Amino acid sequence: MTNGPLLVIEDLVMSFGGLTALMNIQLRVARGTIKAVIGPNGAGKTTLFNIITGVLSPTEGHIHFTGRAISGLKAHQIAALGISRTFQTVELFTNMTVLENVMVGRHLRINSSFFGCGLALPHIRRQERRLRAQAMEILDFIGLADKSRLLAENLPLGERKILEIGRALATDPLLLCLDEPAAGLNETETEAAARLIQAIKEQGITVLLVEHDMKVIMNISDEITVLNYGEKIAEGTPVHIQNHPQVIEAYLGDGTII
Repeated sequence: MTNGPLLVIEDLVMSFGGLTALMNIQLRVARGTIKAVIGPNGAGKTTLFNIITGVLSPTEGHIHFTGRAISGLKAHQIAALGISRTFQTVELFTNMTVLENVMVGRHLRINSSFFGCGLALPHIRRQERRLRAQAMEILDFIGLADKSRLLAENLPLGERKILEIGRALATDPLLLCLDEPAAGLNETETEAAARLIQAIKEQGITVLLVEHDMKVIMNISDEITVLNYGEKIAEGTPVHIQNHPQVIEAYLGDGTII
């Protein structure tokens, strides 16, 4: 499966009572790419993310990650396999420092018992030093190393969103799911977020991106999937999507998107 798609979704259905949020979704995410999922509000984008990351179990369908079936696994099991995510609303530990927030993400990769941590045994202290150094490397990569000692709550929104991406990176993901990373950001902050996403791809990490900023989507995505009312209506390169009549009618209005 090394050369196959990293993520494969087949015949995915998600129903909530009498409401069908997703209907027969087929999706493949190639390794080392940025794949975007776009669509109007209520199209099912976040529901799709919640299923991929184990927050929800699908009503029907199959999901394979690195060739392994993950449908129905718990969120922590899926995270341990190499899928990490951010959220529409930034979810940080605001009473912790910037560095500590990244260290929390890094703890997923540390095999230490609660008892051992409580005793602060020598090998635990060594792990903690290594964890701190690794977290600082991530902060340097995302451009927040100089803010490491600040409380997360004291960062502006743009930097809080970048920090959440950094915490997700700390889990060593193979697939990073970003849910509207540019929402609420000004132009400068949006450009910084887009540059970071591209840099993440260059590190060999595959990105699955939900975003409403069409300039970001068209500039950095390798492939785009379009959802409307829970169904996939189009898929292709940014140029293909930008000129797709059904997409323009359903989502892009007059087609003036950049």
